[in-house]
Amino acid sequence: MVSPQTENSLLQSEGDLQRTQYPYVTGTSVIGIKYKDGILMAADMGGSYGSTIRYKSVERLKQVGKHSLIGASGEISDFQEILHYLDELILRDNMWDDGNSLGPKEVHNYLTRVMYNRRNKFDPLWNSLILGGVKNGQKYLGSVSMIGVHFEDDHVATGFGNHLARPILREEWREDLTFEEGVKLLEKCMRNLLYRDRSAVNKLQIAKITEEGLTISQPYSLKTFWNFAAFQNPTVGAEGSW
Repeated sequence: MVSPQTENSLLQSEGDLQRTQYPYVTGTSVIGIKYKDGILMAADMGGSYGSTIRYKSVERLKQVGKHSLIGASGEISDFQEILHYLDELILRDNMWDDGNSLGPKEVHNYLTRVMYNRRNKFDPLWNSLILGGVKNGQKYLGSVSMIGVHFEDDHVATGFGNHLARPILREEWREDLTFEEGVKLLEKCMRNLLYRDRSAVNKLQIAKITEEGLTISQPYSLKTFWNFAAFQNPTVGAEGSW
């Protein structure tokens, strides 16, 4: 029989346990595509505190080792934790000093196991991730959700991008896209998200990774047009609208 004192201490320890039960500062969509020479990825720099866009200089595209690039939507602090895991992974890999290095497929598999493991502990990392890269001439692009659901594709997106950008990509993506065409396509998707996603901001970065290396652009803004008739009176004809 458990004494009342022991029972109270057990309840107290459970009550003191803190987890990320709800995301606080979050980033919105990330979009990744394959193009002729490698991988392109785009994300804006907004960080939303609830429904308030609190931060406008949050970098959500990062290099992983020699061959990989990661982009994340969701809780920013959890993404920082994931980056710490990846730093340790790359450090251990470099310490072998055997001439080999982890490629994007291996990093993607690692992230899948991490996310699924944390989900099974009911302590998820509140992120959706995109991992892309090039190694030995092979382009790789994959996605993994906060519960470990993962897949590989020619173009992937997280958040609202799954609903608003993927249809554009299905229509216009080609395997032989040049760098300029790929950037133009990503900008079209990001502009569409800017118009329709309240958490998006008009300050974005585009990252490129090829066999030659990785480049992340300086932040810049897109040209926009807000005088569409639907934007001027969005509730016209809607019954019961204010």
